[in-house]
Amino acid sequence: MKIERIAVHVFEHPTRIVRDSAGHAHAGTGAPGKARLALLRLVTEDGAEGYAFGPPEVIRPFVLDSFVRKSLVGQDAFDRERLWHDLVHRQRGSAGQLTDRAISIVEQAQWDWAGRKLGLPVRKLLGGFRDKVRAYGSTMCGDEQPGGLATPEDYARFAEKLVARGYKGIKIHTWMPPVAFAPDPRRDVAACAAVREAVGPDIALMLDGYHWYSRTDALYIGRALERLGFAWIEEPMEEESIESYVWLAGQLELPVVGPESLAGRFLSRAAWAREGACDILRAGAPGTGGITSCLKVAHLAEAFGMNCEIHGNGAANLQVVGAIRNCEWYERGLLHPFIDYDEVPAWLNSLTDPMDREGFVHLPNRPGLGEDINLAYIEAHTVERY
Repeated sequence: MKIERIAVHVFEHPTRIVRDSAGHAHAGTGAPGKARLALLRLVTEDGAEGYAFGPPEVIRPFVLDSFVRKSLVGQDAFDRERLWHDLVHRQRGSAGQLTDRAISIVEQAQWDWAGRKLGLPVRKLLGGFRDKVRAYGSTMCGDEQPGGLATPEDYARFAEKLVARGYKGIKIHTWMPPVAFAPDPRRDVAACAAVREAVGPDIALMLDGYHWYSRTDALYIGRALERLGFAWIEEPMEEESIESYVWLAGQLELPVVGPESLAGRFLSRAAWAREGACDILRAGAPGTGGITSCLKVAHLAEAFGMNCEIHGNGAANLQVVGAIRNCEWYERGLLHPFIDYDEVPAWLNSLTDPMDREGFVHLPNRPGLGEDINLAYIEAHTVERY
C-alpha cells in the first residue's frame, strides 16, 4: 500500500502549563493560555490514515520537504523498518535538521496507520505482552510557587495525594535553574526524605534530579537515596560522560537508570549496557528515534538481563510498554498540585492512559496507537497547514 501524502495541521489548544527559560514545564497560576501542537497525517492511496502528534518546530515544512516526503511518499507504508533506516541515513547530511524526534513522529504515524488498517493496537503488532501496567506518578520539576513544589514539605503533601489517587510509585523531579536556589543536592535529599516519611516504606520512589551535578554530588545524593530505600536514581550528571556513570554505578547499590536524553538511539545504549554505566536501560519512543528504535533498546536490555524503563508518557510509549516483558512501570505525568492530569486534552475525546484506583493503566484496545482523536476540534482550531 503506497503512501500518497504526508500533511501537517498546526492547531491551538488551551493549556495550564507554562515553561521557564530553560524549557522546564510548570503549572501556570492564572487563566489558561494557548499553545500550539501539530498533527501529522500519513495518507495512503486507499484513503486510510495514520496520525501522530508533535511540536510544530520539530516537523516544520523544511524538514518534511527536504527529508520526510522524499523518503516516504510513493513507498509501501508497511515497510516501516526500511523507511526508518532511510530516514536515519538522511540525518547525516541534514546538518542536524532531521532529528530523532522528527523521525519518531513520522514513524509513529506509520505504526498508527498499520494498526488502524489491520484493526489492531500497535502493541499487538509488536508482539503483545500485557493489557495493564503499574504507573508511577512523575512530578514536574520544582518551582517557587506557594503551595506548588517549592519546598520539601510541598513534595511530601503532594506525594500523599498521589498515593491516595492510587499510585504505587512516585518519581520526583527536583529543582533546576532558573529556580533561584537550584541546584542544591542537600535540598534534593531533603525533598526525598520528606516524601519517604510521608508515604511510608511500601511506595516505590525514584529521583530524577539536576542533570549536571558533579560526581561527588551525585554520589552524595545516591548514598542518601540508598538509605531511604529508593528504587533508582536517574540522570544526575551529563550523560555524554559514560565514564562518570560507570564510576557512579560502581559506587552504589542503588540502581542507576539511563541514559534518558543521550543521542545515538539504540547504538549509544548498547555501550551503556556493555560498560556497566547503568543497571536499568532507558529509552522512549519520542526521544530515541521512534517505536522501532525504542523496541530495539528493550530487546538489547533483555539480552543483558536488564530492565528497560520507558521514558515519558504518551500513546507511543504506552504501546511499547504493552509489548515488552522487561519493564515494570509506565511514567504518568508530568504532575503538579495545580494541574489535573486526568482532565481530557481538548484534542482528544478521552484519555489515552486512564489509571484505575489500584494504580494500573489499562492499555487501550482501539486500533493503532490507541488515541481517541477529536479531529473536528483540530480542524476547527487549525492555524496552519503544510
